[in-house]
Amino acid sequence: MNTIEPEIIEPITQSSNPTSKFGLLALSILFDAVGMLSFAIPGIGEFSDVIWAPISALLVFKMYKGAVGKIGGMVSFIEEIVPGLDFIPTFTLTWVYKYVIKKGNV
Repeated sequence: MNTIEPEIIEPITQSSNPTSKFGLLALSILFDAVGMLSFAIPGIGEFSDVIWAPISALLVFKMYKGAVGKIGGMVSFIEEIVPGLDFIPTFTLTWVYKYVIKKGNV
């Protein structure tokens, strides 16, 4: 009786693919820059944070899965909704936590 065993294909994950890890860093820097744009438009800036805060929270949640994404999303929302805290690069700090501090390397 001949049986053919199916090939086992491992999915590519963010932790095993360094390109996606640094692509995630590039997106994080871009989204932090978008969040800081409210400083560039006097008067309209703080109103735009009301719109950007839930979007940024959702983006962090989707980009960084698990507990890191949930906590990062909450921090991102609070950082964007509170006036004057837009200078904090929440996306990039979340990336540093996940890939440098938590993993112990880059």
